[in-house]
Amino acid sequence: MERAEKIGSENLAHGPAACEGDLMGNPARASLRNLRLAPGRVVKVTPVFDTYWRFATLRQNLFMGRVRGAPPPWTEDPVLLKHRFTNAYRASDRVSQYLIRNVLYKGEQTAEEIFFRALLFKFFNRIDTWEHIEKQVGTPTWKCFALERYARVLDGLMARGQSVYSAAYIMPSPPFGNARKHRNHLQLLERMMRDGAADRVAAARSLREVFETIRGYPSLGDFLAFQFTIDLNYSSMIDFSEMEFVVAGPGARDGIRKCFADTAGLDDAAVIQCVADVAEREFDRLGLIFPTLWGRPLQLIDCQNLFCEVDKYARVVHPEAQGTSGRTRIKQNFCPKSTSLPQWYPPKWRLEPPRADQPGEHAKHVQQPLNEACSTA
Repeated sequence: MERAEKIGSENLAHGPAACEGDLMGNPARASLRNLRLAPGRVVKVTPVFDTYWRFATLRQNLFMGRVRGAPPPWTEDPVLLKHRFTNAYRASDRVSQYLIRNVLYKGEQTAEEIFFRALLFKFFNRIDTWEHIEKQVGTPTWKCFALERYARVLDGLMARGQSVYSAAYIMPSPPFGNARKHRNHLQLLERMMRDGAADRVAAARSLREVFETIRGYPSLGDFLAFQFTIDLNYSSMIDFSEMEFVVAGPGARDGIRKCFADTAGLDDAAVIQCVADVAEREFDRLGLIFPTLWGRPLQLIDCQNLFCEVDKYARVVHPEAQGTSGRTRIKQNFCPKSTSLPQWYPPKWRLEPPRADQPGEHAKHVQQPLNEACSTA
């Protein structure tokens, strides 16, 4: 895909009318500029587009400071100091890290068992829920799965007033008629397993085919199906490029609206693909040094997530930029913790993050082979 080419830094409008704002609710037209984002496509970007790249750099620098063992604060940015944002790389987030190390690569490495563990974890997306299930039934396996037993375990959590689901995603209840949503999700998981979904995912020839398999089940819309697809792609079950395919979630769509006054007919997925392609060029243009994930550049899923996060960040930094949600504040506050932040990524990525016992930018650690990693996770 063609790299971006700035074709003019001049304002797109002049005079008093230029300060009245544009049709999509973005900042005033006077601050827009043209950008050739793809062959034959000249888009109009707002000041939030530059903030997108600055935010990515600030957030990744904060993350790297924590990984190196530097004391807080890891940033001087007042918004990042006050509010919590996900990492620039999705796989670096706390729940993704837990999923990769303690769910996907811990346990039997057959397609059927990996798929079962992954979906059981992701339906609830809550570490405490997974650990409670483990405590009650042992390592969850499809071969020993009993729906009623698992349902009662989660019933017990609810009876104690504890949450079963994470608040990260809106999880619609599958239409199986149970009064409690978690029973419907367990029933959905059982249907998927008996329907051979795991084998079809393992035999898929593309990331999109994996997505379409998961999307074919009730209550799993585009956003959730894509998120689950990326989670499964972390595992040893499948191995597709994250640059192959992307689905924009509602937060990312809001972020795109704030960054672009006109996308020249590109849909949201195409915008994300183009933005990922021009990342290096844009960092250079702004004089930013972006620390990659130990050599791994931003992937489509990461750029998608960054649009979601810059939507929130812009509520403070660019309050004049309006998305479609109408939200004006950031709900979650950031509470810095000085605990170590060990990193563990899919071994197939061959990344070399610093070891927890060797802080420092140049301390390297090649991740353990799969069998050793499972025994020590």
